[in-house]
Amino acid sequence: MAMRSMIRAAVAVAFLAIGVTCQAHGGRDMDSPLAMLSGVKADLKLNTSQQLQWDNAAAQAKAAHQAMRANFGQINTALQTELGKAEPDLASVSTLADSVRQQNEALRKSSRDAWLALYATFNPDQKAIVRDTLKAGIERMQAHRGMRGAPTQN
Repeated sequence: MAMRSMIRAAVAVAFLAIGVTCQAHGGRDMDSPLAMLSGVKADLKLNTSQQLQWDNAAAQAKAAHQAMRANFGQINTALQTELGKAEPDLASVSTLADSVRQQNEALRKSSRDAWLALYATFNPDQKAIVRDTLKAGIERMQAHRGMRGAPTQN
């Protein structure tokens, strides 16, 4: 049973980390973990230090998301340029894509680490709110996948 709890905790932390980039989408995608946490932010009763950390992490996530979009834009521009040629150099586009993926991974990890640092400051009640919110969100996402006709295991 302890292993199951550890797995659930790891999944929750992973979803929190994944949600970092989702927050910066502008819209409120209620399936993203960060959007879910934003919805219960008042319930977390953040202290002044935590609020500052939240604001900084959110700003960092937004900046990272914008940088990632710009980086992917470079790939698109390069691909369109190459496809306009008689003999496109797809290897150069592939090399650029690899570089962009590395840059974006570094941005994602930096944002994730900022949110995890904030989470580390939470007291047990705050962590319980995060856990319960993420569990409910995961269940909604799984139900949504099931409605879209995803295969189920017997």
